[in-house]
Amino acid sequence: MKYTYDNEAKQLKYEVLMRVARYSFEGTLEEHLDEIPYEIIPGPLPTFRCCVYREREIIRERIRSARGESLPGQGDRNVIGVLPAACEGCPISRFRVTDNCQNCLAHKCKEACHFGAITITPKGAYIDPHKCKECGRCAAACPYNAISDTLRPCVRSCPVKAIGKDEYDRSVIDYERCISCGTCMKNCPFGAITDRSQIVRVIGSIKSGGPTVACFAPAAEGHFGTADAGKLKNALRKLGFADALEVSLGADAVASHEAHELQQSVADGKKMTTSCCPAFVELIEKHYPKLREMVSHTVSPMTAAARYIRENNPGAKVVFIGPCVAKKNEIQKREESADYVLTFEELAAMFAARGIDPEAMEPDGQDGSLAGKGFAQSGGVAGAVVQVLKEEKAELSPACVKCSGISECKKALAVLNAGRLSEDLVEGMACEGGCVSGPAGVENPMKLRRNRAAILARADKRSIGENIRIKHDFSKIKMV
Repeated sequence: MKYTYDNEAKQLKYEVLMRVARYSFEGTLEEHLDEIPYEIIPGPLPTFRCCVYREREIIRERIRSARGESLPGQGDRNVIGVLPAACEGCPISRFRVTDNCQNCLAHKCKEACHFGAITITPKGAYIDPHKCKECGRCAAACPYNAISDTLRPCVRSCPVKAIGKDEYDRSVIDYERCISCGTCMKNCPFGAITDRSQIVRVIGSIKSGGPTVACFAPAAEGHFGTADAGKLKNALRKLGFADALEVSLGADAVASHEAHELQQSVADGKKMTTSCCPAFVELIEKHYPKLREMVSHTVSPMTAAARYIRENNPGAKVVFIGPCVAKKNEIQKREESADYVLTFEELAAMFAARGIDPEAMEPDGQDGSLAGKGFAQSGGVAGAVVQVLKEEKAELSPACVKCSGISECKKALAVLNAGRLSEDLVEGMACEGGCVSGPAGVENPMKLRRNRAAILARADKRSIGENIRIKHDFSKIKMV
């Protein structure tokens, strides 16, 4: 099965990942490293850059990232990096004078500039890019809106101002500020920002003969056509995994533990935030450090699922699969979590490399409740916590702030930081709409919603408590 994206940048990334996966399964990757750029860019005419030689260099850089190697300036632990050969297509100067300039007499743009960057020529105003400090006063002062603001998409989209530029005007990431949310990766129109892959190491683990177990995020349902959790489990087993588990089961356990933690927090007169989104947690750690003690101590559903797998399959290597690149950062920080992380993009490439169609698989049972599956969408975590309290007939009926996207998270955290938040719980999700909208997803949003609605309509209505105490035993699993 071959995946076709409506985004050429994602398609190019997929083509590289698919070939790296295919040759890794065959055991011939090293032999084909020099051939892959020519397979994808046969030439002689370029298709997306100035020449085929530069296009092939971009492919080589993608291969490095696909093999798990670091890009320049990325370091050994950071998961997101910039492809130098690809990052040269954006405008250098942020503010430019357009043809709308009327060469007026007032010269308000020039008067507004405090740095002497604007001169008046017979054809109109001119901005000297070497003097411009990109303050935007000229654009605000122009009565004709003749000065355009062409801020780089990666810079504009980054919610924590972690993108700058080097001496060659290429984008660079400030990892002291970066929260690994992947927004820059998702918004770069050249695909010049990418995540480091563990696909080669995962395939090596599968081929090693030792048990390698996959666990996939609740967001998976809908990203692979109409394949539900049961079909995805069988597709992963066919791919070579010893077994597969739906992480919505871990979400059920997290909801139960977090509900009890919230009860204690409210009794102590304290506020609490959720802990399942690693980018949200890193936002707090790096940008709102005073709030660290308010983050729930409950582990993420990924970690809960990984611990459950090892409890029932000692010695197994655990691979988490989701649409999130920040999870690759989380496993470096959290003990006893997953061993490896794959994205949906990487899983799609592996399915294609082995000719596996998840929709064609035989169905298998679901592992999580409907509430656990809801962790994939904004409001789902808080909703599951409230459901646990209702199931247990608790007296607490908590008030929750449900933040969809980093912008909303920052607003809620600012209020919490100021001691003015009236609600009891802040649910933070870095991606707008929730994990289903993660930067490394496969399906387009409209089709995803349609697929997901059809799949969830078929799910059984088991309760959270029933699922983690009767159908599955989480009593021995450490949840902090």
